[in-house]
Amino acid sequence: MTVPAPTPSPSADSPHDVALPPRGEQRVAVVTGGSRGIGRRTVLRLAEDGFAVVAGYAGNRELAEDAVAEVAAAGGRAVAVRADVADERAVAELFGTAEAEYGGVDVVVNAAGRMVTTTVAELDLDDLDELHRTNIRGTFVVARQAARTVRAGGAVITFSTSAIGLAMPGYGAYNASKGAVEALTLVLARELRGRDVTVNAVAPGPTATDLFLDGKDEATVARLAAQPPLERLGTPEDIAEVVAFLAGPAGHWVNGQVLRANGGIV
Repeated sequence: MTVPAPTPSPSADSPHDVALPPRGEQRVAVVTGGSRGIGRRTVLRLAEDGFAVVAGYAGNRELAEDAVAEVAAAGGRAVAVRADVADERAVAELFGTAEAEYGGVDVVVNAAGRMVTTTVAELDLDDLDELHRTNIRGTFVVARQAARTVRAGGAVITFSTSAIGLAMPGYGAYNASKGAVEALTLVLARELRGRDVTVNAVAPGPTATDLFLDGKDEATVARLAAQPPLERLGTPEDIAEVVAFLAGPAGHWVNGQVLRANGGIV
């Protein structure tokens, strides 16, 4: 059986052309939500794999700078940039920093997110608007910039949630926003045909982050930790390992997928 040759990268005349990094050049990752939780651990993990990292953060400059300092202390390269993911100008500047400081963008991880848990009947519509602004509009803004920027051989990684499949009461607004992320991710993977760029979503289960633990009592946390067959909460390190797999050469044949990293919850 003859295996078809890989589709060539776009020519210089393509409106979606991206420059290939010179052989041996350091790869570059943009990570939003890089100051805390999964995003912060992803910054550190990708730096361990040799990436130069641009860590986007919404407001906590001190935590973002701490992450950058930790990368530098380990001999890596990173810079923190404040950027509201729903603001297209701020996101363009975030990517512009990656190009100015490190020469381009190879991997984009949109770990920034917001969570609201309440019943539909009690939902504050202003909270809904803020949730969707970050989780839906923010994902579209980052994905649009990534689609225009990421170099051949790269990856775009969005974030969904395994809570979609569980359909737990109180998660209607949050799940709806993440359902939109999954839909966008699968479409974008197909729109980038011929670019040699993968697009996947990571859907964590219950993970011990500030975002997840906020507002939950010990009994609720214990109940959620008991759900997976592995009988524990996930950790930011667990999820960052999945991201690193998708961002690296070992995961480059995985494309247009939602990876439910949840310890076996169904």
